[in-house]
Amino acid sequence: MVDAVHYAVAIESVREIINPLPIVPLPHAPVAVLGLADHRGEAIPIVDLRSRLGLPKTPPTRRTKWILVMGNKGPVGLVVDGVTEVFGPAEGAERAIPELGLGDRARGLSAVFGREGGLVYVIDVPRMTAGAGSLATLPEGM
Repeated sequence: MVDAVHYAVAIESVREIINPLPIVPLPHAPVAVLGLADHRGEAIPIVDLRSRLGLPKTPPTRRTKWILVMGNKGPVGLVVDGVTEVFGPAEGAERAIPELGLGDRARGLSAVFGREGGLVYVIDVPRMTAGAGSLATLPEGM
């Protein structure tokens, strides 16, 4: 969940779901990248899905979780307001993603499914995490 909207991530992209850890901010990082977290000895870039989706920031709650996914260049943590369930779409539930303009590719959605109570938007992990994975590596000589 992000805000009151249901999002899903393909299970093959999910490494694990964890409680938030301390974050070290990165100078000049994109707005949605909160910084890096040390998770089991690995520097993980953390992306705030609220910011990435253009929503206002809110303070973390007890329900706030990080979904560690495999991005283009390694693991990335996605900050979500809560995790509710494992979602398996019913046959025939997929809906077409409406094209709204030139920014459609940047929206980061790969599918939409109908279900009782509304829609579930499937996050396109490579698009949603683009640029974040390279933040976890330092340039040569540093």
